[in-house]
Amino acid sequence: MHVQPFEAQATLPTLYEYYTTGGIKTGLNSNQRFFTLNERNISLYSGAMHYFRTPKQLWRDRLRKMRAAGLNAVETYVPWNLHEPSPGVFDFGQGGTDMQDFLDIELFLKTAQEEDLFAILRPGPYICAEWEFGGFPSWLLREKGIQFRTSDDKYMSAVKRFFSALLPILAALQFINGGPIIMFQVENEYGSTKTSNYRRLPQFTPDKTYLRELRQLYLDNNITELLSTADGVTSFGTAGTIPRLFLVTANFGDDPKSSFDTLQSIQPNRSKMAMEYYPGWFDHWGEEHHTGDELELIKNLETIITYPGSFNIYMFHGGTSFGFMNGANVDNALADNSGYQPDTTSYDYDSPLTEAGDYTSKYNLIKILLNKYINPQTKLPAEPDLVPRVAYPNISLVEHIPLKSLIDSQDIKQYYSQPIAMELLDINNGTGQSYGYTAYRKSNLNLTKGDILTIEGHVCDSVLVFVNGQLISPILTSALDFNNFGFWRLSNSQITLTTEDVQDATVDLVVENWGRVNYGKLSQYYQYKGLWQGNVLINNVNISNWEHIPLEFKKSWTNSLHGWQKIGSTTGPGLYRGYIYITDDPQDTYIDMRQWTKGIVTINGFVLGRYARIGPQQCLYLPAPLINKGQNTIVIFEHYKASSNITFSQDQIWETIK
Repeated sequence: MHVQPFEAQATLPTLYEYYTTGGIKTGLNSNQRFFTLNERNISLYSGAMHYFRTPKQLWRDRLRKMRAAGLNAVETYVPWNLHEPSPGVFDFGQGGTDMQDFLDIELFLKTAQEEDLFAILRPGPYICAEWEFGGFPSWLLREKGIQFRTSDDKYMSAVKRFFSALLPILAALQFINGGPIIMFQVENEYGSTKTSNYRRLPQFTPDKTYLRELRQLYLDNNITELLSTADGVTSFGTAGTIPRLFLVTANFGDDPKSSFDTLQSIQPNRSKMAMEYYPGWFDHWGEEHHTGDELELIKNLETIITYPGSFNIYMFHGGTSFGFMNGANVDNALADNSGYQPDTTSYDYDSPLTEAGDYTSKYNLIKILLNKYINPQTKLPAEPDLVPRVAYPNISLVEHIPLKSLIDSQDIKQYYSQPIAMELLDINNGTGQSYGYTAYRKSNLNLTKGDILTIEGHVCDSVLVFVNGQLISPILTSALDFNNFGFWRLSNSQITLTTEDVQDATVDLVVENWGRVNYGKLSQYYQYKGLWQGNVLINNVNISNWEHIPLEFKKSWTNSLHGWQKIGSTTGPGLYRGYIYITDDPQDTYIDMRQWTKGIVTINGFVLGRYARIGPQQCLYLPAPLINKGQNTIVIFEHYKASSNITFSQDQIWETIK
């Protein structure tokens, strides 16, 4: 669907006309109860939308829907790991990575301005966002002794290089320079790093030198707009900020008055803002789908408005964590992966605009509320029509590569005495493996009946065990299976390799990075993926000299795979390929994965995301911009048991298997 640039028809001024008439003298000012922009009062009614979670062809549709609701700003994070995929190599939309079509931040911001929205930027470098590693590039883990989110030289040298590439792009787009950006947030929820012998965690006091150094980077790169920080202030107060240097804002999902009263005590008579007000929540695999009460949402927004204050609804449009880019949480204080909680690919968040951009009752109620309070009145566009969505006819799978054959065919095979983490592999010009799977292979083993395999420590994150290509691991059927072999909760997990003697056997351990944790204490940031916490034993004897085979599922790799076989009756672990031919213009759809078990889906080589029958997400959003007119190739990597066809759905399906 193509949306033309916003052309308002009413006699009211646009936002930009109202706030720039007579010339731009100053930017956003917070030194009084109400914000002012160019010396005119403004209450910020903002919504979060991440450009990197929505195809660029749909940005205008989502932004116009936000403006039509009465919002006057859009907020977005900036993901370091996408924009600098390897040290000193950047992608801002033309970098050639698989995600390049999501990364033209300059185009996104200019589109927001065309749609009469101001912009709030949160470049991190840490962003949380339920995003892989909180936005950090995994190659940082190769730096021995690095201290994340501190003034440590190793960490800050990498930050400086990234910001030196990013901030000049953003500086040119500041409001004072005629662009849309009115505010920047420095770091993100930094107060939450504070620990005081908490549950056996090392003590840590947030590094104020680090915050000052970040601020100086902004100033050195000609950033002059308002600088802010954001925290759960009722819990962390000023631990993660410097009130003399930053506007302090609050993150919360209920009780706005308590947070705003705390802001008032920290910065009396300055403008109050909820940088994150939560209308819903995100999902972990194996949980029920989260929803937020719409009447509570409206009540709390009205409390914010009348305090008086401003808000950013996080998320207003959640979108999708395409590829392998979902984050994760950890539900304990340990650094061993035992409390791991991976997030779903869908980032719907029960937002006012759904993952596919549909309107909801929350959207309608917010629009009514804002119509009551908006001052000054400015032009609003009509609500855009919904982006059409269809359920394409089922397609049959026609080709298959067994997982053992896939591993056999790989050119990159590295030997290490003991299994090491994927990030430490000597691949990708010395930057290691960031995403996907790593296969650990040991050949020429003579196994006897009842042999026990032991993986020391915790798996990071799931492991499939094969003997001569036959799956030994139990199938994932519910979240309760996370307590068993094959997943992260067990320490020193064990499985019986064979029920009979096997000579000259090949054992493959295929380990999945299910997404690095994006929120936790700093001692939990050293989260390597793969097998690295100990040795691999058979009958308590250490097995050494393992082949390491990366399966990264990069687009060029997937599209050049060979060795495809006619599918027959095969349903076991491996790759499955089918084709769909689109004769008309492509339309949005969902791929319904309820007949499958667990794995990933690619479309024309692009990793759409992960699926797991345990839920709650049962379908993968497939937006039209990812579909070709003509032939499209769908490849599914199934871990356990495959279906014989691919089914489509017009809508997302939420279901959790207990």
